[in-house]
Amino acid sequence: MASCHACHVRVLVAVVCGLLTALVVGLGIWRLVIRSQRGTFSPTSNMSKFCRNGGTWENGRCICTEEWKGLRCTEANFCESSTYLDYTFGRIPVGRYGPSLQTCGEDTPNVGNPMAVRLCNLSSSGEIQLQDVRESRCNETLKDLENQLESDSARLDSISNETQILTSDANKLTAENITSAATVIGQIFNTSRNASSEAKKVAITTVSQLLDASEDVFQEAAANTDNDAFTTLIEQMENFSLSLGNEKVVQPNIAVQSASFSSEGTVVPENILFSVKKGFSNSLLPESTYIQINRDGLDPDAQTELQILLNTAKHKITACGFVVYQNNKLFQSKTFTAKSDFSQKIISSKTDENKQNQRVNVAMVFSPEYNQEKFQLHSYACVYWNLSTKDWDTYGCHKDKGANGFLGCRCNHTTNFAVLMAFKKNYQYPKSLDYLSVIGCTLSITGLALTIIFQIVTRKVRKTSVTWVLVSLCTSILIFNLLFLFGIENSNKNLETSDDDKNIDFNNNEMPESDIQNHPNPTCTAVAALLHYFLLVTFTWNGLSAAQLYFLLIRTMKPLPQHFILFISLIGWGVPAIVVAMTVGIIYSQNRSGSQWELDYRQEEFCWLATPEENNYTKSPLLWSFIIPVAIILISNFAIFIKITIKVLWKSNQNLTSTRNVSFLKKIFSTFSVAVVFGITWILAFLMLIDNDNIRIIFSYMFCLFNTTQGLQIFIFYTIRTKIFQSEASKVLRSLSSSVGRMKSLPSVTPLRLRVRMYNMLSSIPALYGRFRLLEPSVMTEEMTVYEGDQANESI
Repeated sequence: MASCHACHVRVLVAVVCGLLTALVVGLGIWRLVIRSQRGTFSPTSNMSKFCRNGGTWENGRCICTEEWKGLRCTEANFCESSTYLDYTFGRIPVGRYGPSLQTCGEDTPNVGNPMAVRLCNLSSSGEIQLQDVRESRCNETLKDLENQLESDSARLDSISNETQILTSDANKLTAENITSAATVIGQIFNTSRNASSEAKKVAITTVSQLLDASEDVFQEAAANTDNDAFTTLIEQMENFSLSLGNEKVVQPNIAVQSASFSSEGTVVPENILFSVKKGFSNSLLPESTYIQINRDGLDPDAQTELQILLNTAKHKITACGFVVYQNNKLFQSKTFTAKSDFSQKIISSKTDENKQNQRVNVAMVFSPEYNQEKFQLHSYACVYWNLSTKDWDTYGCHKDKGANGFLGCRCNHTTNFAVLMAFKKNYQYPKSLDYLSVIGCTLSITGLALTIIFQIVTRKVRKTSVTWVLVSLCTSILIFNLLFLFGIENSNKNLETSDDDKNIDFNNNEMPESDIQNHPNPTCTAVAALLHYFLLVTFTWNGLSAAQLYFLLIRTMKPLPQHFILFISLIGWGVPAIVVAMTVGIIYSQNRSGSQWELDYRQEEFCWLATPEENNYTKSPLLWSFIIPVAIILISNFAIFIKITIKVLWKSNQNLTSTRNVSFLKKIFSTFSVAVVFGITWILAFLMLIDNDNIRIIFSYMFCLFNTTQGLQIFIFYTIRTKIFQSEASKVLRSLSSSVGRMKSLPSVTPLRLRVRMYNMLSSIPALYGRFRLLEPSVMTEEMTVYEGDQANESI
């Protein structure tokens, strides 16, 4: 009879486990169906497959790498690998100088730099072809070339070529290299040095190569230099733009073009329009820039990236010049901080109107390249580069409503212009918590509250002190669940942002401090810090639970260390506070000057620790202040869990009746109960990192199901299954059933039968306890028998 009853219990457990598994799988499939119906799969990833050879889909078109072009990035735009004399060259994009694989030796000052460079260019007929090789002198550094300029007899052509070779690999350039190269180029463009036209064109190539260096190197160079290398270079580039006649020089990162009206019979135009067209990549191309005269006004189209119109009707100019910089690295501002990586083109216009001491009015439109899926334009300012203050300035400039999708500006003078834009990120705020999370957290909160009350109320009945570790663990999980349920969502999700780009104030031309604008939310930051703290507290008490259970079950003959409760209390509540305080303090101290330091600590999408872009976790507080500590605790807990499971829970001793009669089902329940307080189910979080959407969704639901109901599991294993709770619950149920029995019976027979069945089911709870006790008291010492059927877990 007993064996038959045990069989039914095993079948019941198997059915329940099967239903839970089916529920989890069903939820995963249901979520996939809902996502497909709503179209939440990102179209960008599908369009990226449309773009070939590393191209990315942005703003409705493929953006190709430098080596490819065309609608789908399928047309070659490079020269194949080649050899020339003793030099070997890899693949070189069109318009670029490729370095040789042979580099200067370790016994030379230019160790690691290429010994030669070779240009890949287009012929007059449009064919891709390789140019001659330029050899480098490994004994001359950029600093040496800078010093050579002090001599009036310096060989400027040779210095220009050598500078270009030494800057061909932008990844190796240092701040000192940038400063020296800028100084050399500035002197080559200086009209008093009488450098040849060829030397100046090579210097344009050098400037383009410099602009490939990282932003950090330029910032360091601007901060360390005591001279005016960048300012001089910018000014000399403006002057050079007037000297090209009707020619242009275009490199991947810079374009210079002139128009001359000094010849006899040439009519001075009333308007001069300079345009830059969008290409297949972010590089400038020779066909992307052109000058038009006597146009009625600005006339941008869908392919226009920027246009500038000079009103020369009242001015007798003889020449004008334009310079386009691919980025703003030479323009290191002290008042504007650029945090995003989108292209910020700078346009310079210059005429010879200074001879008549007059100013030329300028109108401009910009269509900046940025990821419109990630950013939303918030505001912009029309500015020019003030050579005296070495910073952006708004004097003489104001906003103007441009065509649809373009940013308009007007200024009353010519110089280097730009639009400083401030964006809001298009954060994808998650929807409200899933029903599964809400239900699980609600059940856990109820179970944890009842467990804490039970531990305190039954202290005298159990003839033992309150189980401090278990109460502390329950308290931390309870507070975390409350914060998670009511505070995880960022209130900024309710702010209206869809029409912000249409509400730009054109009367206000104030410069923004940064190109990224965020709504500060101190409440969300505080919630993130509290969630961080209480989740660390939870894992710390998980680890302390494992340590205490190890002392009680594995080292049963040795007493607990002296002042054990005080010691673990300081660890459980104090160490996480130190970790959180240090994390917030370090981040705040590093970004004290910025108004958005809190987003370096937390996310904007919801109130939790920040994860850096491009998965750069080495700089994330999520790694150092959460993942690593939690991983250490989980690994140690898992090791202790395995040891306790093998040596205590699943070890049978035929000499002991208590262990000989332990059923298989009871061992499973015992294992689960220990795993709950050890936090073992959090290991599922690592399985959620699997790079497969279908598998990841299933593990996500399993993780949510097990961890949101952790409090409920503790209530079941450590409260409901205790002898005291079942005894008291049995008394209450018997009292209620007696009261029901004394009530007047109804005519109907069916309700009477139902009440009898319910009474039989409820009254069987104490009997079931004999089959589901966690650990047998007979295998413990006399001191631990006071815990009855839950002595190991009551001590946690």
